[in-house]
Amino acid sequence: MFRNSSRNRFAMIAASAAAGVMLLTACNGTDTAGSTSQGAADSVAQSLNFLNGTAEQNSAQPKTGDWANAPGKPAAKPVARKWVQLSAARAGDLDPVVVNGAGFTLHRFDKDTADPSKSNCDGDCATTWPPVLVAPGGKIFIDGVDKSAVGVVKRTDGTLQVTIGGWPVYRFSKDLKPGDTNGQGVGGTWFGVTPDGQKAGVTEAPDEADADQGQEQGEAEGQAATSAVLFDDPGFADNGSQGLAGQGCKNVFRDDVASSIQAAGSLKIWTGADCTGKSKVIEGDVADLAAIGFNDDVSSVFFG
Repeated sequence: MFRNSSRNRFAMIAASAAAGVMLLTACNGTDTAGSTSQGAADSVAQSLNFLNGTAEQNSAQPKTGDWANAPGKPAAKPVARKWVQLSAARAGDLDPVVVNGAGFTLHRFDKDTADPSKSNCDGDCATTWPPVLVAPGGKIFIDGVDKSAVGVVKRTDGTLQVTIGGWPVYRFSKDLKPGDTNGQGVGGTWFGVTPDGQKAGVTEAPDEADADQGQEQGEAEGQAATSAVLFDDPGFADNGSQGLAGQGCKNVFRDDVASSIQAAGSLKIWTGADCTGKSKVIEGDVADLAAIGFNDDVSSVFFG
């Protein structure tokens, strides 16, 4: 009888101790939804290895890192890789822009935040714009990108997404071959990402002396323009102008004459009709198109 009583007592103590350990783990490592807590995510991020140079230069194991879709096929759903590569490069008209180890352009999303880092692209968005993921304990090869600009953020599903300048970075599913920049300027919110986390290929509007105009420009930034006025002369001088409005690609009525442009938001200008030729994403007003190499050279505009 004494032995049975002792066994029961020891069993109760062991069960209580196990419950205490489980409760402590739930509080410190995993939330009620089962995803890793932010503190644990920070710990995982510290376990990543940041290495200078490319994956090839560091003798990374082939076919274990950066994912790439087959030529001419949409990007597949990404998985957290043992290594990813961030290289400063040129893609199309974007120079510099960051590409991955397979040469595909990486993007940032204006609806995300950089301070603190947070991704707001989930569900269908993450299918169109697959996030760049790295496995816990994985390697990030840095080629022409400052290590201090690179980090990771925990997504809602617990995976770790690579950040540059605090901005979560993504691929675009409609980029079908290395060097494609089809995601540039989409919706006025998606842009290639530079090695310091800025928007690649975007010319910000110059500072204006007029405070009210500066405020209006700030409100327009990050939004897709739906109309624009193209002036024949620099500085918005009204010695001849033409307006465009709508959605998608619009050909200008008198091409190759514009020297300045006003727009409440971002748009893409092209040197050829039907949005062909050389292109540039601009953010709001540009007082002198010569400064970005487009003086008397705008034939069409894309409104996102």
